[in-house]
Amino acid sequence: QVQLVESGGGSVHPGGSLRLSCATSGYTYSRYCVGWFRQAPGKEREGVATIFTGTASTLYADSVKGRFTISRDNAKNTAYLQMNSLKPEDSAMYYCATGPLCLTAIRDIHFNYWGQGTQVTVSS
Repeated sequence: QVQLVESGGGSVHPGGSLRLSCATSGYTYSRYCVGWFRQAPGKEREGVATIFTGTASTLYADSVKGRFTISRDNAKNTAYLQMNSLKPEDSAMYYCATGPLCLTAIRDIHFNYWGQGTQVTVSS
């Protein structure tokens, strides 16, 4: 079965950086969409970024554009989320997810497999 395992979360000061990883396994297809989402306590889950494994095309939420970079190493079946210039409002549980296609909006209903999440905390 499909499995997604996130890693790389932690605690950093504002302005710091973290790189999250999402290792995927069990996928039958070589082309699919990988997305990163986050959810802070008391808030709805928010789409952060997506990347399509076939073309490497990416999409970002406005709140992270210019600060976060999503990438994918197809040989390792691993996606990454490089997060720079972190702000306290970036604090959340971060999840990676996969779905058949990357669409023009980052919505969780388009993704059918999810990881367990990794916590990111940004505070001084």
